[in-house]
Amino acid sequence: MVRTLEAAASFVDDVGLALLFPKADLVLPSLWGQVAGDPAAPVAVREPGGAFVRWGDGMSFLWSAKDELPAQGLVCVGKHLARVTACVAPRVVPLLVAQADRAEPDGFEGELVSAISSLGPSTGPELRDAVGASKRDVDRGVASLHRRLVLTSSHLVEQDAGWGALAHDLLERKWKLPKLLPPPDAARRELAQLVLAAAGELTAADLCGVLGWRRRMATNVLDEIAPSRDVGDFRIWAAP
Repeated sequence: MVRTLEAAASFVDDVGLALLFPKADLVLPSLWGQVAGDPAAPVAVREPGGAFVRWGDGMSFLWSAKDELPAQGLVCVGKHLARVTACVAPRVVPLLVAQADRAEPDGFEGELVSAISSLGPSTGPELRDAVGASKRDVDRGVASLHRRLVLTSSHLVEQDAGWGALAHDLLERKWKLPKLLPPPDAARRELAQLVLAAAGELTAADLCGVLGWRRRMATNVLDEIAPSRDVGDFRIWAAP
């Protein structure tokens, strides 16, 4: 079972893309599955009535690792896939960026980006002070910018009281993107191959669920990289 940052980073590098915690409708592996030894292992132990007893074995490690992995430059962590926290191998970050729609943020999101550009990696409370907005609006804007691959997790900042606060940074600054990114079509093929290799086989809907693509795009990319077969009303592509 994974219990060191180096082992966690090695796992993410092997698979390329992983979720922090498993999600039933997403075909990617999870770091929690490696830490707990079983993807189905409960995150928390609860009484029959649902009352919390304790966190599952390995949860204390994973809870700190999700912040330390990006802080030490080992794994890119953020809400970059399917609106959930994902782990991205540094070698895969340019692929995600190359095929993403990263139009210049405007409006409120533009204000957040401008603040982080000037202030450096910033926490939610720091951003609220900088732009004069509510916690709800800042959290929503930051999550959107994670999905657009504009912002990413940077490191945890200790607070005077309570839990630490996660600092966010510009993704291209945190991960020092190359000046020349892969062509979008090539990046999509490589990403699809990573997801297919992890899943063994999948549908176009599975790929859309992970990468947020339209069905036609997912189908076309899968046709380029793998054979398929019809199973009832579904078309399934299998890893070569």
